[in-house]
Amino acid sequence: MDNMEENTPIEPSVKLNQGKDFVKKSLVLVWEFAKIIIIAGIIVLPIRYFLFQPFIVKGDSMVPNFHSGDYLIVDEISYRFSNPVRGDVVVLRYPLDNSQRFIKRIIGLPGETVEIKNGKVNILKNGEIVELSEKNYLPDSLATGGDVTLTLGENKYFVMGDNRPFSYDSRRWGVLPIEDIIGKAFLRVFPINNMSYIGAISY
Repeated sequence: MDNMEENTPIEPSVKLNQGKDFVKKSLVLVWEFAKIIIIAGIIVLPIRYFLFQPFIVKGDSMVPNFHSGDYLIVDEISYRFSNPVRGDVVVLRYPLDNSQRFIKRIIGLPGETVEIKNGKVNILKNGEIVELSEKNYLPDSLATGGDVTLTLGENKYFVMGDNRPFSYDSRRWGVLPIEDIIGKAFLRVFPINNMSYIGAISY
């Protein structure tokens, strides 16, 4: 009798209920997964497109401080609350072709005159001429080529690459409008052995 009861066929209605339960559980799992994706999108997308974004260095214009292939995180929010300062490393849209992205260092600020002569960089402001000391990020032997005198208007910046002999920058194409600055490089995440925070420069 016991064996007969164990082998008793399951009623069609029971099978139907089991099928409905399976579908219901599956839908619940799908919805839970979809919620995770939606929440992640709500959190990640604004961060990616409005706060921070990755940037891969291409070329040698920032050697010896940044190398081709370095993977950086760019802070896009800080300049909404404060202005760029001298020494900041910025990612920018090339003013003559906004489809291109460059990485450079800010040298001259609005209202200043930048003078490059005899391998030296001078900053003229309020009638005072100061030779810019760049020993914190450039080798002592590195001279800045060019013969340039450029006065910066409101919201205009003068930028150069750290690898002065091989950088295409404000010495060639002129001033950088603030609206073409995407953000400040603040973290190097790759290569792993060079992972580092990109701090402010003291002059």
